[in-house]
Amino acid sequence: MDDQNKNLILATALSFLVILVWFILFPPPEPEVPLESPSAAQTTGSEGTAIATVPSSTAETQAAPETETREDALADAPRVPVLTDRVSGSVSLLGGRIDDLSLNDYRVTQEEGAEIVKMLSPVGTADAYYALYGWAPGAGMDPSSVPGPNTLWALASGETLTVDNPITLTWDNGAGQLFTRTIAIDADYLFTVTQSVANTGAGPVSMAPYGVLARHGEPSDLKNFFILHEGVVAMADGELTETDWSDMPDFEFAEREGARAEITQVAQNGWIGFTDHFWMSTLIPAPGSAFKSVAKYDERRDIYQAETVQPTQTVAPGTSVTVTSQLFAGAKEWETIRNYQSAGVEGFIDSIDWGWFFFLTKPIFWLLHELNQLIGNMGWAIIGLTLIIKALLFPLAYKSYVSMAKMKELQPQMEKLKEEAGDDRQKMQQGMMELYKREKVNPAAGCLPILLQIPIFFSLYKVIFVTIELRHAPFFGPFQDLSAPDPTSIMNLFGLLPFAGPEPTSIMALIFIGILPLLLGISMWLQQKLNPAPTDPTQQMIFAWMPWVFMFMLGSFASGLVVYWIANNTITFTQQYLIMRSQGYSPDVFGNIKSSFKRKAAEDADK
Repeated sequence: MDDQNKNLILATALSFLVILVWFILFPPPEPEVPLESPSAAQTTGSEGTAIATVPSSTAETQAAPETETREDALADAPRVPVLTDRVSGSVSLLGGRIDDLSLNDYRVTQEEGAEIVKMLSPVGTADAYYALYGWAPGAGMDPSSVPGPNTLWALASGETLTVDNPITLTWDNGAGQLFTRTIAIDADYLFTVTQSVANTGAGPVSMAPYGVLARHGEPSDLKNFFILHEGVVAMADGELTETDWSDMPDFEFAEREGARAEITQVAQNGWIGFTDHFWMSTLIPAPGSAFKSVAKYDERRDIYQAETVQPTQTVAPGTSVTVTSQLFAGAKEWETIRNYQSAGVEGFIDSIDWGWFFFLTKPIFWLLHELNQLIGNMGWAIIGLTLIIKALLFPLAYKSYVSMAKMKELQPQMEKLKEEAGDDRQKMQQGMMELYKREKVNPAAGCLPILLQIPIFFSLYKVIFVTIELRHAPFFGPFQDLSAPDPTSIMNLFGLLPFAGPEPTSIMALIFIGILPLLLGISMWLQQKLNPAPTDPTQQMIFAWMPWVFMFMLGSFASGLVVYWIANNTITFTQQYLIMRSQGYSPDVFGNIKSSFKRKAAEDADK
């Protein structure tokens, strides 16, 4: 076997290995089975359990109630409805919690009548997830003198929280301090929480405003997918930090916090919260203000917390103090988050998980988003993106295809050199190098476009999987979710037979592939037929199997990614055909297809 064959086999093996490793590391996420409700002793505690140590408290855990239904938990305390075009829910007057929120624009599945996505849930439910605000007592001040998680607030104004109508809550501690909390919401997902305290007492009082996001246990719909970050996401003075759920129990125990915690002092700008696949909640202190950012895990109660604690305020008699902060709770929509960043939330766009190739994923998504806005169909936008990428890489592709055409012309001379050199490999290599130099041919020129395609392919995969804009994005016909694998199957002749194909995440779906993977294999096979089959049997075998191996290996990837690959192969075929014609070489595609079938028939006859 000569060096050319060895290099070809090595290159092909490495290509297969890259795809195989990618497939193993990043398999299609399987549907999550809802977790059984954790034991009440682990998750619920009293209504105040979640912040028993925020920022410091001597309150003991009380006996926990049994896990309730969502409806029962919502009925446990007086509530104020929240209603906008995009969200709905309620605010509990017990603690002033923002703990009931649904996203009106999103449904759990694409099935008719599917429930809308529930973002926040109250204490007592299996997946309790909520936001709390309050004041931590300063030196010499009793904890009962500040509003806590069990404080029953009075509704001073507002019957329903809407975009145009904020609500105001009040609480008098009976010791000369009147606390007021005003909650407003914008047209998207941003709450503005304004906390005030007026001191009518005889002496000064000190307290620190805080905000808390609490989640009881890990999310039941956790993807656990290597390419996706789920857990804490935080920005501190321009530095982004991402902490997975599984890493939080490994925090060092912080005595002052009463739990395992990671503490960051933010000087000017920052935020902290929890991010899921498509949803996120984030505490955002006022821009330009210092605060303590805390990611915390209470292992006794299995509660995860994100906290912001602002500097202690001293309120002199006859004066008042007001502190404003914000809460984002909603979908990670690129345009919405970008608008909040433009409004002053520093680095907020980085709350979307762009990955290591952010310098590619960000512009690729921006272009894809703009094309979708222009065309109105994400599938065609992906095809348009492919055209633009191929146009940008065309100069390199042109050089590559011209070099390949010249290599075809040099084939007789190369064969002659092999005959003359015989077993003297050094002489043959020297002769090849001289030939390449004399004819001004670079044999490696064909590799560069392929190498550039690898990070683009991975970046597009990241974009399609991570961004919510691809979630449930339709193309046409059966392709109604470009972030999911092809739903069609050979098993039922792509929907023509009256029974369903295999589940997309099952092993059968890897065998009975859909129409998109099949088109992918055909497009790769046709691209090969631009050139006659190599005479070497080893090369013939590798080239014959390559399209079909890739077809099955990529079949379970997101259908949007397969659409990109098909479009890329089709454009590459067209470019290569035209360039080879311009160089005086006329590809005989149909002749090459016929000869491959004839050769196969002859081999079968010999057997």
